[in-house]
Amino acid sequence: MNEMLRIENVKKNYPSFSLKNVSFSIKPGQIMGFIGRNGAGKTTTLKCIMNLVHYESGSVYVFDKDMSENELECKQRIGFALSELNYYPNKTIRQLMDVTKRFYKKFDEHKFEEACRLFNLNIDKKLEELSSGMKVKYSVAIALSHHAELLILDEPTSGLDPVSRDEILDIFRQLVKNKDRAILFSTHITSDLDKCASDITYIHDGEILYSGTKKDFINSYLFVKDKTSNKELLNEYIAYKEFDDRIEGLINADKKDAFVKNKIEPQEPDLEQIMVYLERSKDGNESFDL
Repeated sequence: MNEMLRIENVKKNYPSFSLKNVSFSIKPGQIMGFIGRNGAGKTTTLKCIMNLVHYESGSVYVFDKDMSENELECKQRIGFALSELNYYPNKTIRQLMDVTKRFYKKFDEHKFEEACRLFNLNIDKKLEELSSGMKVKYSVAIALSHHAELLILDEPTSGLDPVSRDEILDIFRQLVKNKDRAILFSTHITSDLDKCASDITYIHDGEILYSGTKKDFINSYLFVKDKTSNKELLNEYIAYKEFDDRIEGLINADKKDAFVKNKIEPQEPDLEQIMVYLERSKDGNESFDL
């Protein structure tokens, strides 16, 4: 199997928002971070993948099969969770397991209990009593228990404390270690991607701006902190901010020489810097007049 997931030119139109020919793919062993600001189309895309919303055109292939024609079969091999578990809050984990296992042919109750022990999940606790981190672990435990090969998770680390987030990211890395699984997770916490993602798909206003390796994405840009405040170089920036004592901004990597000639040494950016300045460039690099 070359690809676990392939999305081709998916379009979805709402009155005030549209997905525009969304395309990307995921291979076994990859952890793909799906990034973009709130409202960019991340959750809508994930729902299209899972056939939870009707899209006007395009195709979704999971495990080399058309999702729309093989939905039940494909979903047996997918672990999916939206950003918040709100169903049956008064039920215990054990009770939810009894319901969930009816939907999966390969559900392994012993494996579920083993995963709960590993994650320190008390299966006799009610869902409403779980912290956000525990709810994510519960979703992963369910996915492991029916031998899911592809995990699709919407904002799994949102609202977690640093320790819980680190635990979840460790779990993600372990899951793909043998290169027989893949993970797609949406997030706006770019530091999580610095720690665990191999690939990045970046969406802006319903349109994919980049999909590929994290390394190539980062290497495409450089971050500049110019303490000389050389305004002659402003046109070289993708976007920038002016401070009292400096100019900071993002440039394309091939613009480096123009700054080096002026004794300004650009640095490798992190994902947050790239995303902030790319979004700023899309907004016209405008500042607020307060």
